[in-house]
Amino acid sequence: MLKNWFKNIGPGPLVAAAFIGPGTVTVCTLAGVSFGFSLLWAMVLSVISTIVLQEMSARLGIITQKGLSEIIRTEIKQPVFKILAIALILSAIVIGNAAYEAGNISGGVLGLETIIGPHNLYLLGYTINTHSLLIGGIATFILYLGNYKILERILVALVTLMSLAFLLTAIITKPNLIAVLKGAFIPEVTKDSLLTIIALIGTTVVPYNLFLHASLVKQKWHTPNDLKFARKDTIIAVILGGLVSMCIMISAASIQTSEIHNAIDLAKGLEPLFGHLAKYFLAIGLFAAGITSAITAPLAAAFVMSGCLGWKDNMHTLKFKSVWGSIILLGVIFSSLGIKPIEIITFAQVTNGILLPVIAGFLIWIMNKTSILGNYKNTLKHNIFGGIILIISILLSVATLNKVFQLNLF
Repeated sequence: MLKNWFKNIGPGPLVAAAFIGPGTVTVCTLAGVSFGFSLLWAMVLSVISTIVLQEMSARLGIITQKGLSEIIRTEIKQPVFKILAIALILSAIVIGNAAYEAGNISGGVLGLETIIGPHNLYLLGYTINTHSLLIGGIATFILYLGNYKILERILVALVTLMSLAFLLTAIITKPNLIAVLKGAFIPEVTKDSLLTIIALIGTTVVPYNLFLHASLVKQKWHTPNDLKFARKDTIIAVILGGLVSMCIMISAASIQTSEIHNAIDLAKGLEPLFGHLAKYFLAIGLFAAGITSAITAPLAAAFVMSGCLGWKDNMHTLKFKSVWGSIILLGVIFSSLGIKPIEIITFAQVTNGILLPVIAGFLIWIMNKTSILGNYKNTLKHNIFGGIILIISILLSVATLNKVFQLNLF
């Protein structure tokens, strides 16, 4: 039975790996430190929302055997809307992922430095973090292989490592289980917690995962009979990812101080209370989170550009490799030299904020088209859940734009 389960693992763990990056670790850490267990329900809501949208994306990929960006390019007939949609997607996913890649690599570096210490190289007046080069090199090697099965196995192993690391960290802190269950299933919203709730949902319901899932699922499955495997794969992986995020929040809730700003501060805060093991478990989890996101973000960007520009959807082509290679290279340069491309990151936040409701709306529209999905189009239940998530994504978009432009709407 276990052998069959492993045999039918699909791209679900890659989706989980993509949304549990260093940014998610930081947001969950701050949520736990500031609000204890009271915002765990936001993570439960995020998991449900992610499952609904990712199931639609997977179903679209299996039935059509096309990626989401390719469907958008062929289904939007009005030329102006098509150009605007493609420009928005390329800006948010390709440029956005290039901007965020430095953060993914830097997150992995922080975890590595906690375990083995920092290591810098001095060259032509510049200080280069060699851990960044190492993580960039690992990501490049894995993607260069261009083999979906190998990629899947490596990321399943990394996600498992990350899950165990954060789970053990949470267990070490010996949380009050009644308080944890109350926080997970009884919503509590205050004016102070609203932006944190939005951030928790925003780091889990990720636009580029919708593109990544639709493209990867057809590498694994090819017939409608495979839908049951895809659904099970999606549900298990996303729930596992949500539990990882909740474990980080639970661990952070045990620290009674406001001097925690990121996962490394959390590791240092846990050490005097729970010993060296807590620090190392957390550092291993952060390293795994950084390296998995450093692999999936460039991969998603390459699939998106291929679909938008009508390239052959093949992981072995030079064009495909040049996209993910460029993104990793930029990430390594910015990370290793300690450069923070603030303007690019701000631009990426804006485009991603606009993109999520646009793509969620487009996905729901496409999933109701009999001409594309036949008997596998959305049911009423799918559309009700999808409609609720669309409203949430619009609120997320407004909150992102509010944060970037300081509109003081909240």
